[in-house]
Amino acid sequence: MPARALIVDDESPAREELRHLLTGFDDVVVVGEATTAEEAEVLIDSVAYDLVFLDIRMPGMGGVTLAQQLGQRPGAPAVVFTTAFAEHAVEAFELGATDYLVKPFDAGRLRRAVDRALKGEDVPSPAAREEGAQVRAPAREPVQGAAAGRIPVHRGDRIILVDEARIAFAEAARGYAYLTLVALPTGHPLAGADRLLTSYTLVDLAERLSETFVRTHRSFLVNMRLVREVVPQVGGGLSLVMGDRQRTQIPVARRQVAEVRQRLGV
Repeated sequence: MPARALIVDDESPAREELRHLLTGFDDVVVVGEATTAEEAEVLIDSVAYDLVFLDIRMPGMGGVTLAQQLGQRPGAPAVVFTTAFAEHAVEAFELGATDYLVKPFDAGRLRRAVDRALKGEDVPSPAAREEGAQVRAPAREPVQGAAAGRIPVHRGDRIILVDEARIAFAEAARGYAYLTLVALPTGHPLAGADRLLTSYTLVDLAERLSETFVRTHRSFLVNMRLVREVVPQVGGGLSLVMGDRQRTQIPVARRQVAEVRQRLGV
């Protein structure tokens, strides 16, 4: 029997887009929509939903407050936040949200969130998610066209495409990733920003970025063109000094040392 889903968002186009994406999933059926958290409360009291897709910022009570209230109920539905604002992610996960999707997201990212929710899984920490896994993800078809090599990030109500040449490295966070940038020229819409939150995982980013980027460690994806120094470590390990403003040192997992040395020619 398909999982019953409720969409809570004050913007009609956002609800329509999410409903459209969910129609492609055989295991989910949208049986309710709400434009406010207060309206959602009434629906949740009346219908046994399995999933709630919840916006953060809405008129009246916000999505975070509703999630807090749902967390106190026995048998509450799984909550997946869907929002244009990435800065609430940590708070959302502290409330026990299953996932946190930053608009715009695609069907693949939504599919992963639904799978987690239906399995009753929280988004694991990077260490737990990667434990025992290969440092490199299995090869996938690369992203083609204008999207390749550019990562969309949110800045207020704007979506800015960051060219991969500006990205020193990406670092895994809980279910998403941070980008650390090189210094940007004055006038660039992200000038002065060093670290940006994305809605992508490292695996997602590896699909969009070129072969210039290497997974040096379970928590890092590194732009080899922006490595400035190679620092040998005790026991044959390495760390990489990057070309960002902070000259960050990135660890290299032992099983990746040979590949990194080959890629850098050292």
